Amino acid sequence: VRVSNELGAGHPRATSFSVIVVNLSSLLLSVILAVIVLSLRHVISYAFTSGIVVADAVSELSPFLAASIVLGGVQPVLSGVAVGCGWQAFVAYVNLACYYIIGIPLGCILGFTCDMGAKGIWTGMLGGTAVQTLVLLWATFRTDWGKEVNLLCMYRL
Repeated sequence: VRVSNELGAGHPRATSFSVIVVNLSSLLLSVILAVIVLSLRHVISYAFTSGIVVADAVSELSPFLAASIVLGGVQPVLSGVAVGCGWQAFVAYVNLACYYIIGIPLGCILGFTCDMGAKGIWTGMLGGTAVQTLVLLWATFRTDWGKEVNLLCMYRL
């Protein structure tokens, strides 16, 4: 919302600043949470179960959860920035490509064909999300915010 408001108000520098601040804030918070999950990986499951098998599985999969937390902290922010710029179609195509062409097939191949099980499925989905995050990072940080303001002004006429 802030991005679209700043663009609409004709403030490219404020737009750029808010994009940087929200991305860094989200990254910092998600990294802190991921570190907490990793540091508690051997005990966190005991809050939900007393089963040793489940606890061992949670401990083994915790690095995947930590990576998901970091990517899940940044990727939605980048999607929100892109949508705030009016790039809904771009975001939709990136989502479709990264999840359905990269993430799910890679997860199925690694999980079932390569016998990696849950680790393989999670790796595939993380791969799709990582590619999506990188594409959105590239699109966001190569954006000329002054040009975006000018484009918006042209659409108003």
